[in-house]
Parts: sequence; C-alpha cells; structure tokens
Amino acid sequence: MIPVGILGHALPWTESEYLALGETAQRIELVDGSLLIGPPPSVRHQVIVGGLAASLEPGCAAADRTLLPVINLRLNSTRILNPDLVVTAELDLTADCVPAVAALLVGEVSAPHTATVDRVLKPHLYAAAGVGWYLLVEQESLTVHLYQLQGSHYVERSTTRAGEVLELAEPVRATIRPEDLVP
Repeated sequence: MIPVGILGHALPWTESEYLALGETAQRIELVDGSLLIGPPPSVRHQVIVGGLAASLEPGCAAADRTLLPVINLRLNSTRILNPDLVVTAELDLTADCVPAVAALLVGEVSAPHTATVDRVLKPHLYAAAGVGWYLLVEQESLTVHLYQLQGSHYVERSTTRAGEVLELAEPVRATIRPEDLVP
C-alpha cells in the first residue's frame, strides 16, 4: 500500500517532505523531485544482500569501514537513493542520510523488474555523485558486476559468475563467490 500523502502531492518533492515519509514497506527514493516507488524486496533478494554483507563485513571491520544495508544515501538535495548496501568511511549516527562523499561502495541486487533502474539510472546517479565503486548482482543468474568510477562514469572491472571468485582489494578486501550468496 502506498503511504498516505503521496497520491495527489504536488511536484516537486523536497528532501524534507521525502524524509517526513519515514519508514515504509515499499522502497521509495527521491530522484530530482519525483518519487521512485518499488515493491518491497523478495526473500531471495534479501538473502543475496545478506550473503554480500557477510562477504564484505570482515574486510570492512579490518579497514575500519561500516557496512550498512538499505540506508538513505544523499547524492544531493534532490536525490536520495536506498542502495541495498553501502560501505562507508564515515558515519554520523544522528544523520537522516549518509552523504555520498562518505560512500566508498554501493551495492544493488537487480531483479527483472528493477533491471533498467539498477543497470542504467542508478549507476549514472551514483557516478555523478562521485561514489567510487558500484557492485551489481543479477538476482536470477547470480552474476556479480564490479564497476569503478573513472572520471564521470563507471568502467566495468570484473564480471564474476557462479563457479568463479571475485577477489576485492578495494575499497575493502573481500572474497565473493556468487554461488555462496544463496543457501
């Protein structure tokens, strides 16, 4: 169910109006004064996110980094996205959002109904905000794509399929085996 107050709301949405929505069952993101609304994640999606987090957490702890699942990431005053996970260098426990300048890596798990947003829109927005690394997992095939910011856009550094291993050295050390992302 869409939260009360969204339907009929005049555009554009401001950051404060967006944040006033609070926690919702749907994924709601702010993109240039409009809301991008998606369904809650599936069980498979959440299991994959958990597997990614388990792979990244030891490297985060060793590098004094924080791993956050589904957090408001402020790209600018008109763009707040909710990546599936964020590796951050700084953390302000009193803030409503993590600023993009603190995000070292963002991760998304893509499903067929979110593929265009996860493969086209979000990488463009994360790159424009200067996020150094983008990790994309295709939910159906468990293919892991790693992108690094080069100038103003991402360049794919690796594609890892089941049976292969992704060894991250940056922004944290981690070993990701796609087949281990689901039980």
